[in-house]
Amino acid sequence: VQLVESGGGSVQAGGSLRLSCAASGYTYGCMGWFRQAPGKEREQIAVIYTADGSTFYANSVKGRFTIAQDNDKSKVNLRMTGLTPDDTAMYYCAAAGGPRSWCTLNVAFEYSGQGTQVTVS
Repeated sequence: VQLVESGGGSVQAGGSLRLSCAASGYTYGCMGWFRQAPGKEREQIAVIYTADGSTFYANSVKGRFTIAQDNDKSKVNLRMTGLTPDDTAMYYCAAAGGPRSWCTLNVAFEYSGQGTQVTVS
């Protein structure tokens, strides 16, 4: 299983970025994104149940970030708008199996990618 993120970078406050995650080897029922900034705890921010498109968001990003699948479900994307310096972190794509009831914002992800840096100034 390999999860590969892309789309990170540097942006000014108020700007937008789109992160993309391509999963190879398997299609997982529950996918999402978490982030970690230096000196801060890991924060799971967005999760999607790929079978029906149900989504879950952390309060810190609700209304600003959108998680979605490509039409062919080959990628999971995170559209981030209204970025602030507090959003600066390494962002990781992650995946988990299990039934629909396990797929919530607090899901225990089994796999994650190498991460992509997002810097907001």
